[in-house]
Amino acid sequence: MLVLLISAAGAICVFLLLRYIVKTRLVPETQMHQRLRKLKYGAQVQTERATATTLSDIPFVERTITPLFRSFTEFLLLFAPKGIHDRLEHRIMLAGKQGVWSVTAFVCGWVLCVGACLLLAFYLLSGTDLPFIQRVALFVFGGVMGALLPFAILNSIIRERQKQIIRQLPEFLDLLCVSVQAGLSFDSGIAKIVARMKGPFIEECERMQRDVRMGMMRKHSLQQMARRCDVQEVYLFTTSIIQAERLGTSIANTLVNQADNMRERRRQAAKAEALRAPVKIVFPLVLFIFPALFVVVLLPSLLFLLKHM
Repeated sequence: MLVLLISAAGAICVFLLLRYIVKTRLVPETQMHQRLRKLKYGAQVQTERATATTLSDIPFVERTITPLFRSFTEFLLLFAPKGIHDRLEHRIMLAGKQGVWSVTAFVCGWVLCVGACLLLAFYLLSGTDLPFIQRVALFVFGGVMGALLPFAILNSIIRERQKQIIRQLPEFLDLLCVSVQAGLSFDSGIAKIVARMKGPFIEECERMQRDVRMGMMRKHSLQQMARRCDVQEVYLFTTSIIQAERLGTSIANTLVNQADNMRERRRQAAKAEALRAPVKIVFPLVLFIFPALFVVVLLPSLLFLLKHM
């Protein structure tokens, strides 16, 4: 029975791997990608289909595999709660992969990871003489680790991106403050900085400018940018800009205050990391340094005692 379950899991994993490849390479991920693809390749596809006289002229992937995986995806989405779907979409947005990954692709990767860990656990346990209960427990443990691994990777990407945003924000505010004080407007200053810098926060600023150019109010675009970053410092920056525009105060003075505040918060964060260093060094000290010292100090004495016993 266990062998049949493993075989079924392996077949499902291979199927989902093929689906993931087709979904990420051939099928558009979002509505925007669909529109862009239609504008870019619509005429070419229509020309190819117009010249195709028989069914064999249409590529096999387009006429068979892509519709099959679309149907399978729609079937899987029927069993997915909407709350989980929205939460995964929000986490993908925080990771900065909103236009690259999709919820369906992430779920397929998750299923593939679970199946791979189950197959690995079955392979490792097949040559052992452990009792049946221990084999089942280790097999379940492998499945749990495979289920948690994609979410751990996603959370790690989110944390690293947020750290990069926090590190880049003070420098961005300094440059923006200098640009505004030199006579540029807020939008022109951001445009100058975006053209010369790179990073996750710069990408969010560029997206914010695109939203403004497409007709969105600056207040809403700043709020959306803060939501995509989900960093307290970005919330403070966007809120101060919105309040300055609403009250009619000087944006230059607001940016100066925000730059000073960000530098102070950065110094406080560095001090907090320095205070946590003694606690973090306890574990490598106990696990690696103390055993080496004991070997160097006590081993000659032990050898001397063993020699004269």
